[in-house]
Amino acid sequence: MSDVTQVLNRIDAGEPGAADELLPLVYEQLRQLAAARMSHERSDHTLQATALVHEAYMRLVRGDGNSSWDGRGHFFAAAAESMRRILVEAARRKASKKRGGELRRVEFADFVNQTDITSENMLELNDMLEAFEKEDAEAAQLVKLRLFGGLSIADAGKAIGISRSTAYENWNFARAWFATNGHD
Repeated sequence: MSDVTQVLNRIDAGEPGAADELLPLVYEQLRQLAAARMSHERSDHTLQATALVHEAYMRLVRGDGNSSWDGRGHFFAAAAESMRRILVEAARRKASKKRGGELRRVEFADFVNQTDITSENMLELNDMLEAFEKEDAEAAQLVKLRLFGGLSIADAGKAIGISRSTAYENWNFARAWFATNGHD
């Protein structure tokens, strides 16, 4: 069992101080995820990678107290989802200021290649993911881990507890779904 998993188990058990031990163990990987995500944002974006890591971490560890993780993979999946939500909230705040935000259509392939996920089109991606989640929640989770967690298809599948072949099937289904819904 990894050190991260052991600390997560101690946090779940309510051990005082265990949450403080987790950050040094996961910080660098969370920072890399956030930096990768933020590298596609505008250079004048008000949210920096370090702030994104800290906000996501605080929501995960010191949130409602009902967090429970089934190991390292599940924790990082939750971190990726938390980062996605923070970026969507920031995009919503910005779009509300602009009365619509002047969003433009971005193709799913651009999101997959992570070449063009900016705060301006984060809302569109979020809407697409929410619609897709109603169609297939498991495949939508896989897409979120790929786009926001930077995981490979196989690693994303492992994080959500599905086989490699099922992960690839879900990924192919997601690409087809987005293509038939006018987003690829």
